[in-house]
Amino acid sequence: MKSLLRTLGYTHNMLPFYAKISLCSILVALTGIAMPYVISRATTLMVEVVEGNNIGVGQVLWLAALLLVFDVANVLIRNLGGYWGDVMSTKLKAQLSTHYYHHLLSLPQSYFDGELTGTIINRLNRAITEMSNFLNMFANNFLQMLLTSCITIGIVLTYSLELALLVLILYPLFIWLAVLTSKKWRYFQSNKNHEVDMASGRFAEVVSQIKVVKSYVRESLEYRHFTKRYRKTIAVTRKQSRYWHKMDVIRGLILSIVFFLIFAYIFVQTTEKKFTIGEMILLITLINNLRTPLFSMSFIVDGFQKAVSGSKDFIAAMELKPGIKDAPDAAHLNTEKATISFDDVSFRYASVPNRPVLHNISFTIPAGERVALVSESGGGKTTITNLLMRLYERDSGVISVNDTDIRNLTQRSLRGHIATVFQDPVLFSGTIRENIAYGKADATDKEIFAAAKAANADEFIRQLDYGYDTQIGEHGLKLSGGQKQRIAIARAVLKDAPILILDEATSNLDNKNEHLVQQALDRLMKGRTTLIIAHRLSTIAAVDTIITLKNGRVDEIGSPDELAKTNGIYAKLLELQKNPGVAGERLAAYDIAAEPKVDV
Repeated sequence: MKSLLRTLGYTHNMLPFYAKISLCSILVALTGIAMPYVISRATTLMVEVVEGNNIGVGQVLWLAALLLVFDVANVLIRNLGGYWGDVMSTKLKAQLSTHYYHHLLSLPQSYFDGELTGTIINRLNRAITEMSNFLNMFANNFLQMLLTSCITIGIVLTYSLELALLVLILYPLFIWLAVLTSKKWRYFQSNKNHEVDMASGRFAEVVSQIKVVKSYVRESLEYRHFTKRYRKTIAVTRKQSRYWHKMDVIRGLILSIVFFLIFAYIFVQTTEKKFTIGEMILLITLINNLRTPLFSMSFIVDGFQKAVSGSKDFIAAMELKPGIKDAPDAAHLNTEKATISFDDVSFRYASVPNRPVLHNISFTIPAGERVALVSESGGGKTTITNLLMRLYERDSGVISVNDTDIRNLTQRSLRGHIATVFQDPVLFSGTIRENIAYGKADATDKEIFAAAKAANADEFIRQLDYGYDTQIGEHGLKLSGGQKQRIAIARAVLKDAPILILDEATSNLDNKNEHLVQQALDRLMKGRTTLIIAHRLSTIAAVDTIITLKNGRVDEIGSPDELAKTNGIYAKLLELQKNPGVAGERLAAYDIAAEPKVDV
């Protein structure tokens, strides 16, 4: 319950909806209770007719008309309340979803490293949907149920204290029996949620990597894994539903016995002339009408349990704190030239704390220079760029831009001064124009076209049926690798940031596309402080400085010509490129895999 109330704290401007829905609930309850009075009065008149009294037809028709008025009013008001409830539910879902999304965007990269995308999405959908559905049902039904019950008990009390006590005992008895099932039910529900989350997470992962799945002919394996998860949910549901309905049968039987005692009491009191026929009909109708709100309480309890379970997941996610926060006095970086320095920087990932990735890394990149990071695979090159962008926080040491520790800069301004081009270009569904403009939201068409030309992309874009307005599909699946890479470069060109990170930007391209992309990269790097990670030595032949890393430490720093003569990592890679057979053993002795796929 506490988590559900805390969840409601993330909503706002809901009071008018609660008020309108509550008013409708009150009116629905009153019109519902008024009808038994009309029926009771009609019954009394019919008894008088049987006894020989002369009753006018107009009086009877008036009662029938009154029944119609109350019935129509009940229908109209109930649906008006339902409309407001639907709107309120949607607003709740929208507000909770946007809060959740905004919070996720603030979480560190490490959170997303440890979670499946589908799991994150499914958790959002399930938790928020169950909470909003419950609150809608609660707002539309609970107050009406409460008012109907209170007014009914009050009316019954005016006729008989004993009868009122029999009616009153129904509620604590039913609630106690419902709560009795709650703990075990939530345990089952938690297990189901886990299986569904894992299945959904894997589903989203497979869909995004469907080419790999098909190329390795693993469709049947993925299908088996998916169905296995849902078979588990079916097995849990059987246990959960069997338990719930067994308890519901017990509740129903106990309530049936209590209702039997109530009706038996009314019948006996009527035969003893303590109630008139009209009063008997009134009491039976009123009390019998309690069955619906009473049994709907089980649905409210069911919805409440789901909402509590969902709210716990929601609150757990919302309580995650951003691992990297701006300092209270963080400055806004504003520069056209950037000098980058790493001073004694060490780092290890939280997921593998016993395996440090970087040890006491120190180097400086003067503004406008191109620096290549060279190491064996897993040597820490990409980690260095991630630390520069503050996607992760270094364990020790100082990383600075223009002699200012990046911890003293706002993350937004720091990343705003860095453009990136990755090995696998990340494009979004939408148009080519939108993807290029992702680097600058207010870009004009002239700027977008100029960026595309600089990236050698304008020509192929204009040959497409819809040009810059061509829809490229999820991850840009309608484009070739070279085309996607050039659009990614155009995006970086348009951002016009003083710092550029190229992470294996040409490794997956054929010779023709590599040439086109390399031309675009050469234009992009001009005048920018650039960090380059590449597989191919040709990509880094023209850099100003090469930094080689070995076992997470800086091994050598120098120009390509200098390091070609030192007999170090770079020199051996050059030798391997010229004479793979001779250089292999020497590279192995240097703890570097003597294979063509060595990272550079």
